[in-house]
Amino acid sequence: MQRIQLLAALAVGVAAVPAVATPNLVSNGSFENLTNGLGQLGYNTNAVGWTTNGYNFVFGATDADSVGSNGVYGNLKLWGPANGSANGLTASPFGGNYVGADGAFGVAPIQQVLTGLTVGAKYAIKFAWGGIQQYGFDGKQTEQWEVSLGGAPSQSTAIYDNPSHGFSGWMNERFVFVADGTSATLSFLAHGTPTGVPPFSLLDGVSGTAVPEPATWALMFGGLGLVGGALRSRRHAAVAA
Repeated sequence: MQRIQLLAALAVGVAAVPAVATPNLVSNGSFENLTNGLGQLGYNTNAVGWTTNGYNFVFGATDADSVGSNGVYGNLKLWGPANGSANGLTASPFGGNYVGADGAFGVAPIQQVLTGLTVGAKYAIKFAWGGIQQYGFDGKQTEQWEVSLGGAPSQSTAIYDNPSHGFSGWMNERFVFVADGTSATLSFLAHGTPTGVPPFSLLDGVSGTAVPEPATWALMFGGLGLVGGALRSRRHAAVAA
């Protein structure tokens, strides 16, 4: 009987806790939905929901260094174990397609318009990224992403210093922006140096969610407090009995 009462108290407390999960406002953030298979975005394929006219490609999960991806200047591959570089190139943490953007040639942003925003609210943009070099070229490079949301100040990842034929490994990033409109353009712009040794910035797993306000967290912890209080009162009653 006491166990049933404890479970009932737990259910009441949990019901008092508001849901804090927020929907992902970014569509096709892992670039799986393509109009014409792998290729150069804006040239021979597109990622549904995104726009770009730069030298930006979509690669398959594990074949960027073997099959590669076709673009305006033919097939493009990245350095990796399949073509002679033991740089540790792996699939992204999300396991599927990912974008590779040249940060020193034909540079243009990859963009998507997010809607349903609240002016003045905070939104977290999360993604996985890395730095690598185009196959067939040599020399040290740097890679970096610049990210913006509407008119809010842009934010940038750290600059990765990459050795010749190197791969940075996948890194996770989270930026928080304050919305200045009910809709805003989410933009990813690759930066790389130097020219002539194509530095590619990789991107996958993009998501955008509202950041809960402090009042919401207070309500949640208040609900958890109800749960704890109910459990303590049941324990005290059991001891007194």
